Order: sequence, then structure tokens, then C-alpha cells
Amino acid sequence: MQQSDRFFEGFENRKTVLGADHVEKSWSAADEFNRPMQRLVTEYCWGEVWGDDTLSFKVRSMVNLAMLTAMSQHHELAVHVRGALRNGVTTEEIRAVLTQAAVYCGAPLGLAAFRVASEAIRAYEAETAAQAKGDKQ
Repeated sequence: MQQSDRFFEGFENRKTVLGADHVEKSWSAADEFNRPMQRLVTEYCWGEVWGDDTLSFKVRSMVNLAMLTAMSQHHELAVHVRGALRNGVTTEEIRAVLTQAAVYCGAPLGLAAFRVASEAIRAYEAETAAQAKGDKQ
């Protein structure tokens, strides 16, 4: 099946937010069964919705953090914390979003989100520090 322009826009948006390595790995790991779902998410979620410039990627990232916390989607939350940092969301803003989500969604969900986010932030900071060190050499 041929990819649409919206798919290619979505693929680029997805790489911008989540990192090219993550996206390329997800796409190459897709098989005959789940590739149609990967295509749908790339085209409509990342192309159509993230392609709408009404909200910035930074704002969309913060919205996603709150929604993923509310839905207790820890794997996706970790991925989107890293994406939020890539989009310029500060750790203080992530803390504020998760605190607000905890008040509206409940303390157990908020605590779980903080655990996931803390780990994702540490991993992101370690990765960027290693890249910066490599760039200086």
C-alpha cells in the first residue's frame, strides 16, 4: 500500500517528538499484522492531529502527559515524557502537569505518573549528557 503525504508528514512529526531512532525502530518492528495500525496512528494521530498547527508541539506534549496519566498508560507516558522534553517542556512544567492530573485523576495515578516520569527524565538527561560529551570530543 502506498503511503500518503499525510503519512509522511506524520512520520516526520513522530520523529521530531519521539526521536528518529524510536520511530524507525517501531516502524521496522511492525509486521503484517500490526503495520496497518502503525500506519493509521502515523497518518491520523501524527499527521492529521499533530500536523494541525493550532497547538504547538510543546502544548500537545503537556496535554498528552495529562491524558496518559489519567488513563494509566505508563509505557506511553514514558515515551511522551521524553518527547515533551524534546519539545521544550521543562521538568518544572512536567511536574506541574502531573500534579494537576493527580488532583483531578487521583493520587495513585499521580504517584505512578511521577515514578514513570522520574525514570524517563533521568534516562533522557543521561542520554543528552552522553551525546553532549560525544559532541565535544
